[in-house]
Amino acid sequence: MRLERINGPRVVEYLKRSQTVLIPVGSLENHGRHMPLGTDTLIPERITELVEERCEILIAPTIPYGATDSLYGFPGTVTIGTDGLIMLLSRVTDSLYRYGFRRFVILNGHGGNNAAIEQVGRDLYKKGALLACLNWWKMAGELDPAWAGGHGGAEETAGVMGVDPALIDQRFINDGMELKDDISPEMPSTGWSTVRFRGATVVIPREARHYFGNGWYGEDKPPFATEEWGREMLQAMADYTAEFCVAFDAVQLPEEEA
Repeated sequence: MRLERINGPRVVEYLKRSQTVLIPVGSLENHGRHMPLGTDTLIPERITELVEERCEILIAPTIPYGATDSLYGFPGTVTIGTDGLIMLLSRVTDSLYRYGFRRFVILNGHGGNNAAIEQVGRDLYKKGALLACLNWWKMAGELDPAWAGGHGGAEETAGVMGVDPALIDQRFINDGMELKDDISPEMPSTGWSTVRFRGATVVIPREARHYFGNGWYGEDKPPFATEEWGREMLQAMADYTAEFCVAFDAVQLPEEEA
């Protein structure tokens, strides 16, 4: 059931049986030249469509922008930053809280959103409410280790294929990771904002475009992705999300802090 497709009286009726709302949160960012910029939004949206077939949980409209400062500079990437996402998500949850919602399930599509989501969750807890964050890409890898992957790799490529295979640009799917040693030859880049120096990892914050020439990162190479993998994975996440929402609706709420 979609919040934007029902009227006020139906919201009141829904709240008589449930205080839980599912909110998909994504981003608009580079995932490699083969992937659509909306990957982190398209996949959660598809999962919620499948959830809707499983249970009567109320689903709020997707938040399509996220905190993706590390990928800023890749053409098409849009970031509202952690502070912007905190403000936006706080206003959304505060509005829903006013009407009686007390359990908020965030279906998150982007790791950079976590700091903002967790802050909003702590604020809600003080008000006697609960927030749960489901990071679909991490959880999928826990449900089946064969699905685990990195940013824009085979896992997410399969996820997009499960939404629409035509969204993958096959001209670039075999492009390499192109990890560049942008700081120093003595400090090779090893991952997100990290370099290796004398046997230890050092974090040097900077935009990913300086060390990820393509924009995807991970051991799971995009060409190994299949539409079948994507469909099976998204269905598994939808089944899990539906079961979690039902169970979450029954958990005891914290006491509101004075």
